Amino acid sequence: MSTRQPLPESALHLDQQLCFALYSASLAMTRIYKPLLAKLGLTYPQYLVMLVLWEQPRMSVSDIGARVFLDSGTLTPLLKRLEKSQLITRDRDAGDERRVFIALTDTGRALRTEALRIPECILAQTQCDVPALQVINRDIRHLRERLSAPVVF
Repeated sequence: MSTRQPLPESALHLDQQLCFALYSASLAMTRIYKPLLAKLGLTYPQYLVMLVLWEQPRMSVSDIGARVFLDSGTLTPLLKRLEKSQLITRDRDAGDERRVFIALTDTGRALRTEALRIPECILAQTQCDVPALQVINRDIRHLRERLSAPVVF
């Protein structure tokens, strides 16, 4: 038997919604990134893929998708555009034709140097210090993990 207290009427106010706070903060963050990434010729999802590849320069499409939370239907056209921009190469696994590996080109590796200024710009815009942002990041990642668990009502 649950002893949960009933929620107040304000529970349905827009500014009380965690989903709206996350959504609107995500929109604001993406607006900040857009001009910075435009200078690199990248969209935000492409930037996420490049971040993953700058950590590990050769990965399977499925591993990249798992890291950036994108399905193959969304990821494949994005990867084709990165390949057309000569930032990555796509190669099928000789042992399993269904598996595709993505690797950085020299141009893709060189773009990392230009991208190094982005975190500083974001840090300045947030008006937070590094430890504060690390706490926010950790808390949001933990929230994402809990939200990814099976739904219980």
